[in-house]
Amino acid sequence: MSQPQHMHTFCNQTSDNFTQTSSYKSNREALLSSLLDRSSLGTYSNATVGLIPDTVHGMFLCRGDITRTSCSDCVKTATLEIIKNNCTYTKKAIIYYEECMVRYSNESFFTLVEEGPYVVKYSLSSFPYSFFNPFAQTLSNKVEQLIILTASKSSLSSSTPYYVKDRKRVNEFDGSYTLDTMVQCSPDLDPANCGVCLRLVVQSVSGCCTNARWAHFALPKCFLKYNTTGLPTSQSPSGSSSTDVIKGEQNELRI
Repeated sequence: MSQPQHMHTFCNQTSDNFTQTSSYKSNREALLSSLLDRSSLGTYSNATVGLIPDTVHGMFLCRGDITRTSCSDCVKTATLEIIKNNCTYTKKAIIYYEECMVRYSNESFFTLVEEGPYVVKYSLSSFPYSFFNPFAQTLSNKVEQLIILTASKSSLSSSTPYYVKDRKRVNEFDGSYTLDTMVQCSPDLDPANCGVCLRLVVQSVSGCCTNARWAHFALPKCFLKYNTTGLPTSQSPSGSSSTDVIKGEQNELRI
């Protein structure tokens, strides 16, 4: 069994903390246990445990292109790690892995689009910059096409709601390559808000890593992952193959 690849853990240190004997602690344990139990059944689940003021809301979301076993393994790891270190007594936390995310909060976040906290992992190996920046436009156009396709997979009866994967051969004046793109939204969003979330990801691309050869973006309610392959050696993008991580603040959007 391969270990899930941790990206980042966010703990809300500004919210009210709780104590070792608090009902919130036992409710959080029950919530995380419930999410773990459900992780073998599909890529997404949410739960609410306890009464006000100790209510805990939580969810997990696994990438649609991994197996159920990998999803369950990732959620198991995440539910153990999210309560460690600085998160031990915080009422809000979210943990991102490349394979899944798990979160809990004392405030309900279901059906909301959130700009963050987010994580971006990307290649420093990039396409050459140009005035027209054709790759950025190609990626933006592709994601826009996939946003439309996700609406047809929004039903919870779908085996993997709001998940679309695409492969496209791109021919440009300075070479050709294969673009593999995956988009996914949390099923608690409606189709319109799924589109809002994924367009926020596209904005994040332009803000950090427009020409990166590959990238993995994780927002609380949606994922984008893309990779480019097949460029001839003489036309390979410049730069190293190392990665970076960017973190964002949390805001809520309602439409």
